[in-house]
Amino acid sequence: MNWALVIIAGVCETIFAVTLKMSNGFTRIVPTILFCVFALLSFGLLNLALRSLPIGSAYAVWTGIGAAGAAAVGMIFLGEAVATLKIVSIVLIIAGVVGLQLSGSH
Repeated sequence: MNWALVIIAGVCETIFAVTLKMSNGFTRIVPTILFCVFALLSFGLLNLALRSLPIGSAYAVWTGIGAAGAAAVGMIFLGEAVATLKIVSIVLIIAGVVGLQLSGSH
């Protein structure tokens, strides 16, 4: 259950990063409000999950989902450049998160 909270928090991190970009420096009200909602939700869920999960693994999963998700959304939906190195880097982020999980941290 707590890992599900971390995953949902990571997805919320992706959304808050994208809405932060869309807020245009907090000058657009709807994206700014969405940023605030998803940032609070993301941090709140992560906080709940950290009550029983190790910080290193949970934080790595949270930031990994956020970073990989934001990069993917940027390339797929926001017209950011798609490059082989970017895709390889996203795969490496995911591999690092999986590696931390497999390392036996309970």
